[in-house]
Amino acid sequence: MGYRIGHTFIFWVLAESMRCRAKVEVALKPGYSDPEGDAAKRALRELQYAVESVMVSKVYRMVLDVDSVEAAKKIVEGMCRRLLANPTRDDFKIQIEDI
Repeated sequence: MGYRIGHTFIFWVLAESMRCRAKVEVALKPGYSDPEGDAAKRALRELQYAVESVMVSKVYRMVLDVDSVEAAKKIVEGMCRRLLANPTRDDFKIQIEDI
C-alpha cells in the first residue's frame, strides 16, 4: 500500500495485530483488613456454613488488539499500575491468552 507525492512513492506496512484475552485479579495484600470479606464470613457463618475465611477480590476481563502476547502483558501491567490496582495495598495477577 502506498501513495505518491510528486515523483516519490510513500509506502507503509500495516502491522499484523492479534487479539488477546486478558484476565486481571486484584486482591488486598496480606495484612490489610478486608471488611467486605469479614462481613461475608459473618453472614455465611450465620447461615451455618463452616467458613474459616473469606477474601474479596476484583476480576477484570478484557480483549486487546496487540502485536504479541508479550506486548499485551506489558500493556496490562501498565493498566494495573496506573489504574486497576492500588500499589500500596493491592497485589495483582495477570493471565494472557491468544484468541
